[in-house]
Amino acid sequence: MSGELPEAGFAGIARLGAALRDGALSSVELTRRCLDRIAALDPRLHAFVQVLEASAERDAAAADQRLASGDAGPLCGIPFAAKDLFDVAGLPTMAGCSLLRDNIAAADAHTVARLRDAGMVLLGKTHTVQFAYGGVGVNHDLGTPCNPWAQTPSVAGGSSSGSAVAVAAGLAPVALGSDTGGSVRLPAALCGVTGLKTTVGQVSRDGVFPLSHSLDTVGPLCRDAHDAALVYAAMAGRDARDAATDCYRRQDVRAALGRGLKGLRLAVGEGVFWEDLDPEVAGAVRAAVEELAGAGAEVSTLDLPAASGARELNRTGLVIAAEAYANNRELLESRFDALDPIVARRMLRGRDVPAADYLGSVYRWHRLRVEVIEQLRGVDALLVPTSPIAALPIATVDADLQIYSEYNLRYLRNTSIGNVLNLCGLSVPCGFTGAGLPIGLMIYARPYAEAMALRVGHAYQQLTDWHTRQPSLCG
Repeated sequence: MSGELPEAGFAGIARLGAALRDGALSSVELTRRCLDRIAALDPRLHAFVQVLEASAERDAAAADQRLASGDAGPLCGIPFAAKDLFDVAGLPTMAGCSLLRDNIAAADAHTVARLRDAGMVLLGKTHTVQFAYGGVGVNHDLGTPCNPWAQTPSVAGGSSSGSAVAVAAGLAPVALGSDTGGSVRLPAALCGVTGLKTTVGQVSRDGVFPLSHSLDTVGPLCRDAHDAALVYAAMAGRDARDAATDCYRRQDVRAALGRGLKGLRLAVGEGVFWEDLDPEVAGAVRAAVEELAGAGAEVSTLDLPAASGARELNRTGLVIAAEAYANNRELLESRFDALDPIVARRMLRGRDVPAADYLGSVYRWHRLRVEVIEQLRGVDALLVPTSPIAALPIATVDADLQIYSEYNLRYLRNTSIGNVLNLCGLSVPCGFTGAGLPIGLMIYARPYAEAMALRVGHAYQQLTDWHTRQPSLCG
C-alpha cells in the first residue's frame, strides 16, 4: 500500500479505511502525505485558509491507537477538511471575511465533533465565499480557490469552493460544506467530485456560521456516493441545539447502497432544468440517464411545475437576502466598505425587504413544497443537470457586478430549486467537456430520502468511472 500513498487523497474513504484497519497503512502516514500534498499544491490552488499540521498529526497518532485496540469504525484515521463556516475550538471562524479573525470558537461545531468522535483527523479549514453568499466561488477578501481541472484560473463553484478543490485535488479524502442554494452540489459538479445536499433537519447546523436559517444545510464533498453515505451516517441525528433536527428521520443509508437500480422509477426533470444549457452538459447528462436505464431502472420524463415556481421565487432572493442581512447586520452597517463589495451589495438588499413580502415568499415556498410531493408521486428520484455550464475563467465571471450576478443566478438555477422545495440531492460526476472540465448529474429525492439519492448515485458510479478521474495538474 505504501507505494500508492502519494495518491492517497484520491483513494476514497472505503479503501483507505480498509487499509487502516488491516494495518497496511497508518493514519499518521496517511495524514502526513495529505499535509505534504497540501504544502506542494495549495499555494496554487488556494483551497485552505488554515492548515492544522500539529494537531492533525496528534489526532492521527490517537487514531492509530484506536485502530490498534480494535475500537475503530469505518471513519477512524481518515483525514478531512471543514469549510471555514464550521466552528473548531480555539480557532477563528472567519466565514470568508478577514474582519472575523478574532471570532474564536469556544467549541467544535456539532458535525466536526461527531466526525472527530468517529476518529477522523481534521487537516484544516477551507476557503469559502464571504458569508457563504454566492455560487460562483469568488472571494475578493481572502482569495478565490482555483479549479484544479482548468489550465486558466477558473471558478470552483461556491460557496464551498475550497472544500471542493481540496477533494478534487487529492488534498483530503473528504471535506465538509454547507448548501443554502447549491453550495455543496455546484462546486462538486464543477470540480468533478460527489456532493450531498441534505434535507433541512437531518444534520445539525449548530456551530455553523449562518446564512439563511430557513435553507442552510450541511453535507459532505467526497470521492463517491459510498463515502458520502459513511460521512452522512456519522453526522445525521437530532441535536437539541438545532431545533430543525426535531424533524429528523432515521435512515439506513449504508444498507440502501447495495440495493441497485432494478425496480426504481427514475424521471428526467424536463422544462426549466434544461433551459440555456451548454450542449456538452446536456449530452453528458442524457448519456448518464441512458446508463441508468440500461442497468434496469425504469426511466420516464416529468415536467415539474413546482420547479418553475421555485425558480421564480429564487430569482427574487427575498428570503435569503433578508435572513442573510439579519445574520450579518452589525458588519454590514458598521464596516460595509471593508467587506467583499459583491457580497455586501447583494446582502444589503435584505435590509429593505418588507415583512409582508418576506412572509409571502415563505408562504409560497410551503405551498410549492406540498405541490412537489404530489408531482413526484410514483417517482423515486429525479435526474437533472447540476449546473447548466461548466467552470469558466474567473476573469470572465468576475468582470463586474452585473456579469457576476448573471452568472451567479445561472450557475445556481438548478440547485437552488431543490433548496426552495426542500428536496435532498446528490451531484455525481458524469462526464467532461471537450476542454476537460467536469460535468455533474444531480439526483433529487424527496425530503428525508437521502438513502434513495445515495442509492442511485452509488449504482451509477458502479457503472462508470467518471468519479475516479484525477486532474492532470495535480498529478
